[in-house]
Amino acid sequence: MNRIKTILTDPLVLAALSILVLLAMGEVLSPGFARGDQIIRLLVVSAILGMVAAGQSLVVIGGREGIDLSVGALISLGAVLAGNAMSGNDGGILPAILVAGGVTFVIGLINGLGVTLLRIPPLVMTLGMTGVVQGGLIVLSRGIPSGNAAPSLMGFVNRPLLLGLPGVLFLWALLGLGMWFLLRRTQLGYAIYAMGSNERAAVLTGLPVRLIRTLLYGLSGLLAGVTGVVVIGYTGNSFVSVGDQYVLPSVIAVVIGGISLAGGSGNYFGVMLGAIALTLLQSVLTTLQLEFWGRQLIFGAVLLLLMLLYGRTKQLRV
Repeated sequence: MNRIKTILTDPLVLAALSILVLLAMGEVLSPGFARGDQIIRLLVVSAILGMVAAGQSLVVIGGREGIDLSVGALISLGAVLAGNAMSGNDGGILPAILVAGGVTFVIGLINGLGVTLLRIPPLVMTLGMTGVVQGGLIVLSRGIPSGNAAPSLMGFVNRPLLLGLPGVLFLWALLGLGMWFLLRRTQLGYAIYAMGSNERAAVLTGLPVRLIRTLLYGLSGLLAGVTGVVVIGYTGNSFVSVGDQYVLPSVIAVVIGGISLAGGSGNYFGVMLGAIALTLLQSVLTTLQLEFWGRQLIFGAVLLLLMLLYGRTKQLRV
């Protein structure tokens, strides 16, 4: 009985069960919801959420109440920068990635320096940076859509590349393997878990905690910027608020995936399942024709419910 209880409270099992239940609900509400082409489309949307949630995962695992609320603004910035760099030309794809990723990486490092050197709480620092970036975006784009995605990028994100799957899904799979290798097979990964579990002990063992935490925020910014490039490949053009919709879902996906907001535990494969489950939930809510505010209300309720489960279920925090 205890073994069954342990299995049923495992985050990966819960996320997988949620996916199955949501697929069944979607099919009942709208026959054809679970068709192959529909599932692929949902996976593409999940990949976009999963990419930005990867950076969020690193910050959260690193502990000290780590969270990055600037990811939405950085996605928007990455999309606008990429769109202007490409201007609809395939030759601009690589410069677009370098510019978007480079700028957002630097902004992420600034977030990290604010948290580590100035000791500004992560919630305040990243929220303040959101305002700064959004203001800069309005000046940069004058508040109107600017730039267009290159045809090859749009094809990579939206059209089948291999085995009937778009290229972005293979990119997401590579990111998943990269995250697993970083967290489970490198000294940096061990250090991230160590400082997330007990920062004081990590400092006493000689780990450069401030440097690592700054790097984690930089990586979160980088992944948000690259996500912005993928977003413009998905939509075709960019606008100043295109990334806002990913802030709360990126946190919820991390929690659904079994990463403790206290830090020091969890893995990215669970977050990938969490991103899929959350995308399916959003699709089911759309099928029910709920307004945007209704979806946001339910997302918030899901996050609170998960926090309640984390507080009462020890297994979820392991």
